[in-house]
Amino acid sequence: VQPVTVTSMMDWIARGKNKHYVIKRLKEADKVLSTEVLAKMKGIGKEFLGKNYDATFEWSDNRIYCSELIWKIYQRGAGIEVGKLEKLKDFDLSSVEVKSKLKERYGNRIPLEETVISPASIFNSELLTTVASN
Repeated sequence: VQPVTVTSMMDWIARGKNKHYVIKRLKEADKVLSTEVLAKMKGIGKEFLGKNYDATFEWSDNRIYCSELIWKIYQRGAGIEVGKLEKLKDFDLSSVEVKSKLKERYGNRIPLEETVISPASIFNSELLTTVASN
């Protein structure tokens, strides 16, 4: 979805496969996310409104992808790294579909050393706890 915008939770859920969702929250959020920290996080999020989606997963602020947005809001706003940063080369890039998409996006210059944060890394972060799902 282009560009970065505020989306209601119901609209976001409606876009998902079978409307499945899992809601996670920072453990001990009430101790960590003070009013001031939350305001800073919201301000950082607002800085990304209107930015284009980053289909090449560059670790910059020029364009942004979903998990990168969340990671940067937490890190810059609260000093918390939710999920482990990795390099593109750390992922299994061997399937035909993945190879095709990499070729489409990068040609023969795949940036294997590019820093990335995956949705799975955030989802599996030990800093988060599940509070709801369907």
